Amino acid sequence: MSNSMFRIIPLPTEIAEAARRAINAGVADHSLLTADSPGSAPCRHCLRWAQPGERVILFPYSAIPSGHPYSETGPIFVHAEKCERYSATDEYPADFRNGRVFRAYDSNYNLIDAQVVNGSEPEPVIERLFQNADTAFVDVRSVTHGCFTFRVQRA
Repeated sequence: MSNSMFRIIPLPTEIAEAARRAINAGVADHSLLTADSPGSAPCRHCLRWAQPGERVILFPYSAIPSGHPYSETGPIFVHAEKCERYSATDEYPADFRNGRVFRAYDSNYNLIDAQVVNGSEPEPVIERLFQNADTAFVDVRSVTHGCFTFRVQRA
C-alpha cells in the first residue's frame, strides 16, 4: 500500500556500519547474537525480522538526542552482515504492522501523543497523528520491549 502522506526513515547506513565496525573492534556495549526465532530480532536498517540462524548485533541507540526530557538510550538490532537499507519509504514495512506503539513528537522532541497499533491498520493512525500540526515526526517502537524500530516523517 503506497502512501504519499509520510516517509519511513530506517536506521542510517552509517550507524549500521559503525555497529559492524564496533563489534569487530570488541566494543563492550555491542553484542553479536544469532537469531533463534523468526520474530526475535528486528533489523532497524533493512526493516525485516532476522531469520533464525542469521547473526545480528545488539547495541544501544538514542532515537531522541540527549539533552531532552524524552531522550533515552535503548537496545536495537542490525544484521551483522551487510543488508540493504529499507528503500520503499512511502510504504509501511510489512514486518511491523502489529505490536507497535506510535509516539508523536514535536520539533523540540517533546512527546505529544501516542497510540498502540495491534490488529489495526497503521497508516490511518499515522495520518491521524500527523493531523496535529505540532507533530514533527512519529517514532515506531515495540509495544512489548519499548525499543525503537524506525521513524516516520511527513512526506
